[in-house]
Amino acid sequence: MNPLSPLIRKLAYAGLIPFVALALMVQLAPTPVNYLSAESLAGYGAIITSFMGAIHWGANLHTLGKPLSGDRWVDRNAWIWGVIPALVSWVALHIYIPVGLLILAATLVIQRNIDQNTYSYYFESDEARQAFMAMRKHLTTVAVTCLIWAAIVILFIQA
Repeated sequence: MNPLSPLIRKLAYAGLIPFVALALMVQLAPTPVNYLSAESLAGYGAIITSFMGAIHWGANLHTLGKPLSGDRWVDRNAWIWGVIPALVSWVALHIYIPVGLLILAATLVIQRNIDQNTYSYYFESDEARQAFMAMRKHLTTVAVTCLIWAAIVILFIQA
């Protein structure tokens, strides 16, 4: 049995709709809609990348006001890591769009790899953590594929 509720799965996978739709529009829509789609995809990618970082802050809020645990991740690194994706996303929005899309894709991959090791702090059930990370792998794969594909289209196909 999957410990993730159907609502969580539906919401998570619905979050892929803008990635897929906008990547298709980057390739298939006429100018200037394709360029607007690329900007929108970068914006959405930045929002999701920031959101994935913010999960660490949300998961760590229960530690506020408590004495330090002595665990470097909980006491310090989770707070730092939770902000880095937002800062990277902000930079990605201010550079040449295909490069920004590639930066966002790389950040999502790095986040997933870090989170695979750090989410053990946030889940009481290893079964729930494994189910979430399996879903996260699928979500990350599709999002990253869309970001990279759109960058390739802009750099090599539409040029």
